[in-house]
Amino acid sequence: MKPSEFKTNGLTGEAAATNKGAALSEASFGTCPLPITAHDTVQLGHGSGGKMTNDLISKLFVWAFDNPALKRMDDSAVLPLGASRLAISTDSFIVDPIFFPGGDIGELAVYGTVNDVAMSGARPLYISLAFILEEGFPLADLRRIVESVRRAADRSGVTVVTGDTKVLNRGKGDGVFINTTGVGLIERPVELSSSNVRPGDRLIVSGSIGEHGMAILSKREGLEFESPIVSDAAPLSELVDAVLDAVPEGVHALRDATRGGVAAVLNEFAVAARVGIRIEEGTVPVEPAVAGACEFLGLDPLHVANEGKMIVAVEDAHAARVLEVMQAHALGRDAAIIGTATDTDAGMVIMRTRLGGTRVVDMLVGEQLPRIC
Repeated sequence: MKPSEFKTNGLTGEAAATNKGAALSEASFGTCPLPITAHDTVQLGHGSGGKMTNDLISKLFVWAFDNPALKRMDDSAVLPLGASRLAISTDSFIVDPIFFPGGDIGELAVYGTVNDVAMSGARPLYISLAFILEEGFPLADLRRIVESVRRAADRSGVTVVTGDTKVLNRGKGDGVFINTTGVGLIERPVELSSSNVRPGDRLIVSGSIGEHGMAILSKREGLEFESPIVSDAAPLSELVDAVLDAVPEGVHALRDATRGGVAAVLNEFAVAARVGIRIEEGTVPVEPAVAGACEFLGLDPLHVANEGKMIVAVEDAHAARVLEVMQAHALGRDAAIIGTATDTDAGMVIMRTRLGGTRVVDMLVGEQLPRIC
């Protein structure tokens, strides 16, 4: 739910936060950082995973807590522990509605956390689970969510080892919010980071995009489409293992494309690594139902959230093998190479359209779909 929200590695940002060249304030803590936006209050757009989120993270949180682990701005912080390395990620889930086609807030919390840890090449092991409940929330619904968490944790191979519960007065919350922290062990000699993407790298998406966001929207607004749209929420650690086992060298970065969608991840790669990225619209996999719904609602699938898709940046020489391995896995059968990193147009993502033209694919400025993870 990658930063799509304030998740800065121990405080990690799900979308790589950057101010695109503007220097951060070098004044001591207690002095105002650079202006975050034209707003003087928090806006919904600050949690969108787009530019407003990046501004908030880079110009306030990173400014305040500056340290090497935080500066990586990947899906999880990578920290040394003796001779080992740990991956740690924290996340909060405020999805509306809490039950949606293909899942609920409980399994979303587990999968979102597991996936962020896995994107560093780690084996997810443990998670914490904190519930913020509103007075009057039905215990039957809470039980249903807890049972969903248990099933998702079993499927993901992680253990819930600690947690917390808080209750707000009636009317002061919105049913249930969940906060998690995930811990994993990095057992391979890999260094995966958005900043490691290199010119010539091929960009592979693990399957069709936009399904989670459109499933949430259809349920929330009572929309019915000819073909039902179901969330893609799923744990990606096994798929990551398959890729890294097959290609132990040459994979430079992994990111799960959650809030902010594929567009946010590609822009994070471009800015963090100072490369350009070229993608082909015709190669981006989108299910017909999602494409039709997005066209009807005026949305771009590249900006719509996913909860079971990842982007791989890999050297060209290994791209065919990675694609083969992904397509052999149930969660990667629709994987496709969608573009290439270049040494021109650094910091930009440019798409060649089906009509032969080009357009810039930027991050959203504000909020496209509120409360989707």
